[in-house]
Amino acid sequence: MVRSGERPNHYTFPFVLVASANLESLCCGLTAHAPIFKLGLGGNDHVQHSLITMYSRCGEVALARQVFDEIGVRDPVSWNSMLCGYAQNGLSDKAIKLFHTMREARVEPDKITIVGVLSACAAVGALELGRSLDAYASGNGLYHNVFVGTALVDMYAKCGNLGRAMEVFDIMPHKNIVSWNAMISALAFNGQGEEAISLFTRMINVNQGFQPNDITFIGVLSACVHSGLVDEGRRWFDVMQSAYGIIPKIEHFSCMVDLLARAGLLEEAWEFIEKMPQKPDAVVLGALLSACRYQKNMEVGERVMKRILELEPSNSGNYVISSKIFANSKRWEDSARIRGLMRERGVTKTPGCSWIEVGKQVHEFHAGDGLHLRAAEIYEMINLLVDEMKMEGYTPLMTE
Repeated sequence: MVRSGERPNHYTFPFVLVASANLESLCCGLTAHAPIFKLGLGGNDHVQHSLITMYSRCGEVALARQVFDEIGVRDPVSWNSMLCGYAQNGLSDKAIKLFHTMREARVEPDKITIVGVLSACAAVGALELGRSLDAYASGNGLYHNVFVGTALVDMYAKCGNLGRAMEVFDIMPHKNIVSWNAMISALAFNGQGEEAISLFTRMINVNQGFQPNDITFIGVLSACVHSGLVDEGRRWFDVMQSAYGIIPKIEHFSCMVDLLARAGLLEEAWEFIEKMPQKPDAVVLGALLSACRYQKNMEVGERVMKRILELEPSNSGNYVISSKIFANSKRWEDSARIRGLMRERGVTKTPGCSWIEVGKQVHEFHAGDGLHLRAAEIYEMINLLVDEMKMEGYTPLMTE
């Protein structure tokens, strides 16, 4: 179009930017951004929204925020674009903070806002904010929106309130396959495997005739994993292919390996990996490696160690687990060798991270850091609790 001499306008660039976002091509997006300024289109609402979406989808959230900050009068679409950008890139605390800023600016949230913020709440366990969004959705008739209802189910399940997740699911007037998948997965990951499979059976028998997809069977197989239903897992893995024609993906193989490994069938799990039509990834091998550690199986463990350290040479967790497997078998030299290999390759252990919601604010903590403004008080309270536990006779189990 440009080569033919046609001048692009504010209708042209949003399409180009959305295409760049769908391709996750930052290069294409940047190529489009430059002429936007030259043509004086940087202040157009549609162009600005598309820029935020493009940068967010390409992982450049700071650039997306820069565009957002340059918007003079922000409409709900611009707020939603930035909120979803944060949520989709795992910056849930920033999404929640921006939502509070949006409310302070007296901008009313819509269904897209609610879905984006609920996703952030689910990621960091911000249950109180999730409940307030539930009340808002109920009061504004948003339960009829299948995406809002599904986001509420997901949020409650991930925040540990499975009962309320099921209540929301049951009262949703409209459900789609994503809704069913969310509830099946919620039951599965909360250890209610039989209930998850029962809900799956209910889904395929309802009048609408929902057809399960590959995500559905990840939920079903996960239910078998978390409840130790080995025979059920084998059966549904076969049914998935024979009755529904769904070709297993790496996630399905991972579930099966995890299921067999947790049941102590380590040799069978290894054979399952060897027969996979595709190359096993670190998730599949990691599930088996962890099981080898807990069941102190060196024979299978050494095979998995070799494979996973070749596949992920910079993942600290693989070295730590491998070292512990050798240590559990009193093979101290091999354990030290793995630790030495970790240092030699410059691999450092990633600190754990957690969140807690207090007074509508999400606090983030990393293991061993002192960056929080009230770190001294927090550590003082932790030490006090440790002393009280020792007085009650608690002895810590040292795993390192």
